[in-house]
Amino acid sequence: MPLRLLASLLLALAASLLPHTPVRATYPDHIVKIVVPFAPGGGTDVVARTLAQEMQKDLGVTVIIENKPGAGTIIGTQSVAASPPDGYTLLMATFANAVNPSLYRKLPYDAHKDLAPVALVARSFNVVVVNPSSPIKSIADLIAAAKADPEKLSYGTYGTGTSAHLAGELFKHLAGVNLTTVPYKGAAPAITDLLGGQIQVMFTTVASCASLVEAGQLRAIGVTSAERSASFPKLPTVSEAGVPGYAAESWYGLYAPANTPPEIIDRLNKSAARAVQAEAFKKLSVNEGLVMVAQSPAELDRYFAGEEARWRKVIEDAGIRAE
Repeated sequence: MPLRLLASLLLALAASLLPHTPVRATYPDHIVKIVVPFAPGGGTDVVARTLAQEMQKDLGVTVIIENKPGAGTIIGTQSVAASPPDGYTLLMATFANAVNPSLYRKLPYDAHKDLAPVALVARSFNVVVVNPSSPIKSIADLIAAAKADPEKLSYGTYGTGTSAHLAGELFKHLAGVNLTTVPYKGAAPAITDLLGGQIQVMFTTVASCASLVEAGQLRAIGVTSAERSASFPKLPTVSEAGVPGYAAESWYGLYAPANTPPEIIDRLNKSAARAVQAEAFKKLSVNEGLVMVAQSPAELDRYFAGEEARWRKVIEDAGIRAE
């Protein structure tokens, strides 16, 4: 037998005896999907779509948005928790995900066991607004009016357990006042009633009120964040205006199914961090009152746990349950 043929046969035999290790395809190699657990057009949807547009430039594949609204984000969140842990189905989580364990007696998933944190993308805040014809011109005025007539003042919310609702409940608790809660099916009808004088105050999002404040149709008297906002630099925080320790934030965090490989989590985290540096996010940060952060998975995990614990006390003290 020729030596060349013999050598080839020996190499083939040696290769056949080696353990077979499948080669993992380079991630990502096809479409990545971000599930938004809300209907299209809202603040979370806008943030997610902007993130998707920028991340796909970095990842080199198409990143799409799938809206799965319903049950206070539970339907969309559950769909991601049950997805394969391969990095191709992600969740844009929000404030609602941290408060749902306290609002609902039972959830079909465990956020700590069934989801893996990827990146804390951004934090936001609400604005305390009143009708411009109102005699209330500051947080101190609001507290004084509520104490003077505990049954008179009401505030509008756009759903049980929303940031607008719980920001108001936290204010009532820390300021030691009573405000009647009036629920609406969205920010728009609540603001309409605020403009019409049916309610006296709202703790609403920047996106829902900024243009009205600028036009003089609403008066802003404070921001709910712990620090002053670049979007409203002249407005005091509720804390510095008379309610020490007050802070109520909205936030956006990217999650993957639990057991997603750490190298994929790391790739997605780095991609999100690059995305929020884009010009599109600079514009969004002004329009939506966002502070872009894109922090690590560990930071998102720590932040989520802190928010969950903090709002659990507010919800339990107020006796709030999702309908």
